[in-house]
Amino acid sequence: MLLPWLTGLAAGIGFLHFVQKLVFPYFWDDFWYLLKVVRYGIRLEMYALKGELFTVLDKFLSLAKKQPQKPFIIYEGDIYTYQDVDKRSSRVAHVFLNHSTLKRGDTVALLMSNEPDFVHVWFGLAKLGCVVAFLNSNIVSNSLLHCIRSCEPRALVVGADLLGTIEEILPSIPEGISVWAMSDSVPRGVISLKEKLRTASDKPVARSHHVASSLRSTHVYIFTSGTTGLPKAAVITQMQTLKGSAGLWAFGCTANDIIYITLPLYHSSGALLGIGGCIELGATCVLKKKFSASQFWNDCRKYNVTVFQYIGELCHYLCKQPKREGEKDHQVRLAVGNGLRSDVWREFLDRFGNIKMCELYGATEGNICLMNHYGKIGSVGRTNFLHKLLFTFDLIKYDVQKDEPIRNEQGWCTPVKKGEPGLLISRVTENNPFFGYAGNKKHTEKKLLCDVFKKGDVYFNTGDLMVQDQENFLYFWDRIGDTFRWKGENVATTEVADVIGMLDFIQETNVYGVVVPDYEGKAGMASITLKPNKSLDLEKVYEQVVSFLPAYACPRFLRIQTDSSEPLWGLNSRATNHDLSQIRTLNRLIHPGEDGNNRDIQTTEVSLGGRRV
Repeated sequence: MLLPWLTGLAAGIGFLHFVQKLVFPYFWDDFWYLLKVVRYGIRLEMYALKGELFTVLDKFLSLAKKQPQKPFIIYEGDIYTYQDVDKRSSRVAHVFLNHSTLKRGDTVALLMSNEPDFVHVWFGLAKLGCVVAFLNSNIVSNSLLHCIRSCEPRALVVGADLLGTIEEILPSIPEGISVWAMSDSVPRGVISLKEKLRTASDKPVARSHHVASSLRSTHVYIFTSGTTGLPKAAVITQMQTLKGSAGLWAFGCTANDIIYITLPLYHSSGALLGIGGCIELGATCVLKKKFSASQFWNDCRKYNVTVFQYIGELCHYLCKQPKREGEKDHQVRLAVGNGLRSDVWREFLDRFGNIKMCELYGATEGNICLMNHYGKIGSVGRTNFLHKLLFTFDLIKYDVQKDEPIRNEQGWCTPVKKGEPGLLISRVTENNPFFGYAGNKKHTEKKLLCDVFKKGDVYFNTGDLMVQDQENFLYFWDRIGDTFRWKGENVATTEVADVIGMLDFIQETNVYGVVVPDYEGKAGMASITLKPNKSLDLEKVYEQVVSFLPAYACPRFLRIQTDSSEPLWGLNSRATNHDLSQIRTLNRLIHPGEDGNNRDIQTTEVSLGGRRV
């Protein structure tokens, strides 16, 4: 009697498994991932209930005691253990304790490239309870001054290689801001932090200096171009830092992984997901000053890298490298990042082996994060009814021409159907807040949509159009507003237009992104109208953009228009639809190379339809 019963049970289980695979093919993937999310959320709640706000810095300090000799950062062949970073950051803290008036809650701006001292200064200031504002190391001149002023720092710390950038604006830095440099040789008015570190104590700093009063207290500011205007300082709280640090863990990374970070630390991907993620795991990271396509796989083999962070451009550049023997000879098993095109994704896997690509989506300041832990090519994540219980978001109809959501006769927004592009919005609630930006409240208010589906509801506007397919996978479609993405950075068109518009022979400027074959993102196109009886001076245009804009924001193409529709000039032949009967060298425009360095390309003088301009 037992055998038939067991046979029937086995048949029933097999049938249910078949039905589950047929009807709910992603059920168990969804279930185990959400179990991780819930587990992490419970852990945070338990800390809060016990009154023990265990931050990323607290986690690092516990690791420095638990595994002091384990390598934390490997940089240019040098090894910095958890204990080394702890002691060096304590030296930084003691310097500011003894030689400044900094106090808990003050903001300090940090302008440094990828190097161990970035982490040392960040953690040292965090040990004092200071808020650290990460400045983009590419920005210069007025944009840099704007960023410094907007976060209202008491001090500014500059890397040795960026001291020249600060010297240019030193007379304009507001009074009351002390400037420190990680260099022995400093200009008048700048304090040598490097010199003072030699004699500073490396004893632990009392926890009372940095203990967090709330997970909603500000930890760092990260600047983002957003959708309009100059960069804005996004408020990153202790809670957001903890969530960001859990990303690598959520994708399956462990303490045994060695993580390769080439992305800039002034962005959330490099700092929170990368450095914070290594701390959450207790792992080791290999830090690179700049991404190099030619050195990438050699570094991976040299340091036994198992995980790397990427943006779409990075993978694209690797695929463009000349093919070599043994390209699949490495230990990399997983990559985490965003912006990877489907065609590049497929080519990358085919060429470099079975690497799990973990695509994610999330705005620095946003209250939503999507993670594709299924390996579905092209997707940024998947939603289901359980996911939407925890994270309420929608895709709504959007009028691209009017640059606003479409509302019905009652004034409510309308969700799109599956397969249609819609604006991604995320509900702002007590458990899923939006902390906005430092400074002007209008910047924060502009990112919110109110009365979306009912009176009083509030949603965060991501500024991104997405598409959801029949299996509930989400795909990035396009960005809205006055912005485009180039070389892994958001470019605010209004900022570029304002800089070009300062020239005395320019009457009107319109900047936008254009697709360039074989390149990721969109390149900048500046369409300009000259003032009456004025001529174009390309040398002045060149000097203006390179002097006031970061390299990634400099427009790659230029159009001169006699009216609002007729293009006459192209700095590159691909910028115009006209047939070119003559091309000759005229000038040069900075163009970033595939290794992240700059190289020059020639601009052209063209004849359009037999008429030379």
